Amino acid sequence: MNDLCIEARALSKHYGGLVAVDELSFEVGAGEVLGFLGPNGAGKSTTMKMLTGFLAPTSGTALVNGHDIVEDSLAARRSIGYLPEGAPSYGEMTVRRFLEFIARARGFEGKSAITSAGAAIERLNLDRVPEQTIETLSKGFKRRVGLAQAIIHDPSVLILDEPTDGLDPNQKHEVRHLIRDMSSEKIIVISTHLLEEVDALCNRAMIISDGRLLVDDTPQGLIARSRYHDAITLVVEQPEKAASVLSELPQARKVELREGELTVFPADGKKLFEVISDTVRENNWQVSELRLEAGRLDEVFRQVTQGEVS
Repeated sequence: MNDLCIEARALSKHYGGLVAVDELSFEVGAGEVLGFLGPNGAGKSTTMKMLTGFLAPTSGTALVNGHDIVEDSLAARRSIGYLPEGAPSYGEMTVRRFLEFIARARGFEGKSAITSAGAAIERLNLDRVPEQTIETLSKGFKRRVGLAQAIIHDPSVLILDEPTDGLDPNQKHEVRHLIRDMSSEKIIVISTHLLEEVDALCNRAMIISDGRLLVDDTPQGLIARSRYHDAITLVVEQPEKAASVLSELPQARKVELREGELTVFPADGKKLFEVISDTVRENNWQVSELRLEAGRLDEVFRQVTQGEVS
């Protein structure tokens, strides 16, 4: 096993008769950005709390860089940076004082604590608010303070629960750039309900529901499961007439018309783009849009978590 590794072994958490996490097993290595996907109540945050030592598992365990989270919890936590749900902090403290406090709690002393806090302030673009109390900050700035405390000790493992929650589009872009910049030398686990976040940040995605692992794949692999993968969508005048013609193509398995858009689904192993382009020219159709579908992650998510069959 690689020294830099998270290994969950049948990790479970029960609250009386409620099974929040059900024998979850997986491994994550250096350079991986793992996205935890799942509906509300799926067990994402509970899993993260167990990995970070915040919650004790009911059964099973996990190793963080070789340290058991149950038997050697302190050593495991030293190598982790954790952004919890809601980014809790001490609201009466200023941003600078809070981050200096966190730096000292992480083992920095004297000037090194001040330097580390200053570096985190700069890295998360908190330069406008370092002397402002945290309770007076906007939700977006509070989130960035939470991220700053998670990275202040340059941990080898980052566990981030909804890292861009509450951020505006520009702030999301900055945080995603920061995460990508750190990802090559760290293990990063991100819990999110934003499908765009998985596509933008992750090189691996796990979908969990009712505490159980349902899918473990790359984002590209998930998208390829979509029935829209390699389909062609077009906006055309007289769509009913076009649908009738396109449904006769041997390369087409099915044609759907929804909300003014016509989608043609390929038969197994068939490619549609060229043959549909040729058909459009031959029939002199007026087409305002013609696109090749990569696939739709939201549809795969619903299919996996709700058992929807299209």
